[in-house]
Amino acid sequence: MIQLDKREPVPFSSNPFGLVYENAIKENRENEVQIHLYTYILNGIKIATNIYTPKTYHKSNIFPAIVIAVPNGAVKEQTAGLYAQRLAEKGYITIVSDPIFFGESEGTPRQQDIPYYRIEDIRGMIDVISTFPKVDSKRIYGLGICGGGGYMLSASQMDKRIKKVATLSMFNTGAVRREGFQNSQVDTVLKRLHDVGDIREKEIKEDHLIYNQNMSDMDASIGHQLPFEMYRESYEYYVETHVHPHSHSCFLQRNLMDLMVYDPVQFMYLIDQPLLMIVGDHADTNYMSEQAFELAINTKEKELYYLKDAAHIQTYYKEHIVQDAITKLDLFYK
Repeated sequence: MIQLDKREPVPFSSNPFGLVYENAIKENRENEVQIHLYTYILNGIKIATNIYTPKTYHKSNIFPAIVIAVPNGAVKEQTAGLYAQRLAEKGYITIVSDPIFFGESEGTPRQQDIPYYRIEDIRGMIDVISTFPKVDSKRIYGLGICGGGGYMLSASQMDKRIKKVATLSMFNTGAVRREGFQNSQVDTVLKRLHDVGDIREKEIKEDHLIYNQNMSDMDASIGHQLPFEMYRESYEYYVETHVHPHSHSCFLQRNLMDLMVYDPVQFMYLIDQPLLMIVGDHADTNYMSEQAFELAINTKEKELYYLKDAAHIQTYYKEHIVQDAITKLDLFYK
């Protein structure tokens, strides 16, 4: 059994738990959904996690559980927390952790997006929740959001403790870092690989880390004019409307070496669990889920579901869109 140690909350933006999503829990009340703040050790590193329990937790004996992977650069107090709370309202025990190198979790250097560790984060959450009181270890399900969706696909390909797998607005981080968003940088793949080698060499010679620009450091006039709708709406979500002090959009540039040879879609045939992929009907990232869905040839139950009038980032917070997604997820997990 993984040891869970209680963690003190870090209040932010009038919420005592630091949650920045709409209608977030502000206190734990009897016979209502509750949030529990813990840390645990994964491969020698302290990980910060939030576990949500349903309102009937003290009345029933056993519950299914959902492991939720956060978007790239996001933290557990943002959209992943929203989905964790709303699914707990449907009767699931849910867990969402800050990935290693991000948020309240430890690990250095900070802000490293390395596929192995993101996948291991998910397996660590499974380790934790499978032994959490009243969890049915035979009904552990996965949900990955944005970049966490790609990593959830990879985790589900290799870890069959995940009995059903769902993604929301899946973002194939490896493909985008390699070929560019909507294949806009295909012609420069090899040049950029050489460039990142030069970046790592510069880090060693000058003894300092090199990060890409943090979105929060951008002037609004630039953020609102970024190429592609997803990036513009990301600026609005992470910098303007759902800001959290632990969430940063900068990443260690040398991680491109790892990301450019990563692709969760390559091994979709290894998924034999039921699969649900949810996207906004006019999201400019749809092609990533559509490609992965077509290659999931060994699952007997799969569905690609389009949320009406929804772009990528809108699936994170818009109430009618979130409600549609939650309803679909609940039907899928039941």
